[in-house]
Amino acid sequence: MKKLIRGLRDFKSSYFTANEELFEQLSHGQKPRVLFITCSDSRIDPNLITQAGLGELFVIRNAGNIIPPFSATNGGEGATIEYAIQALDIQQIIVCGHSHCGAMKGLMKLDKLRVEMPLVHDWLKYAEATRKLVKENYSHYEGEELLEIIIAENVLTQIENLRTYPVIRSKLYQGKLSIYAWIYQIEAGEVLGYDPQKHAYVLLQNELPPSEINEKLISPSLTSNVEINSSIIQQQAYKLPQEIPSLEYEWFPMTVLSPEQMERIYRGSITK
Repeated sequence: MKKLIRGLRDFKSSYFTANEELFEQLSHGQKPRVLFITCSDSRIDPNLITQAGLGELFVIRNAGNIIPPFSATNGGEGATIEYAIQALDIQQIIVCGHSHCGAMKGLMKLDKLRVEMPLVHDWLKYAEATRKLVKENYSHYEGEELLEIIIAENVLTQIENLRTYPVIRSKLYQGKLSIYAWIYQIEAGEVLGYDPQKHAYVLLQNELPPSEINEKLISPSLTSNVEINSSIIQQQAYKLPQEIPSLEYEWFPMTVLSPEQMERIYRGSITK
């Protein structure tokens, strides 16, 4: 606590003093550009990893970056989404998972949480679609490989949950909203974004030339018009080296998957 109080003092005397004009502007209202949905994990700072300025991100954080389907709960996630889209006119949403996610580890052993952490158990049930998909299709994976897959799957599952909200469906139909799936790799300081055209998570830093990086969000959007081309899936290789390569893009999960498995992973990204 003493460290935090010293931090408050330093903030007031340095950062705030140097940016008084900005804080004066912010006192009259906010105009964030992006709704950023991510995990409560203390190792993630949305503004830090994106280098976004104060007031640019509207953030939802909870265990596992989970969005309960519409009408499934009266929690704050739905109200925050509705406010972001209707009141703040936000037109871009990022759902960001991360490596080594404790919530996803818990989802892999959900029954064990029922007695020890019943509230966590009930919350993670909103990711049941992720758990069931992975359990039924990836039983031959285990350990870190399985965790990587469930993290990747869960981000796409939560985007599907987002699409159950009337305000989201309406804006997608009008072409006024883009949704992005990201995974932050803590140990590498890298962010992977799901590309529906490549049917994979790709390294975002390679997606735009340097001249455009400060002008656009560096991720292909997940819109209501996404379709999967099976012939493209069958032509791709899914093996990723253990170390991060200096290639045009990077595949995720880091396993060898059959075309049928790849199609099953990303089937949730199709709007029906």
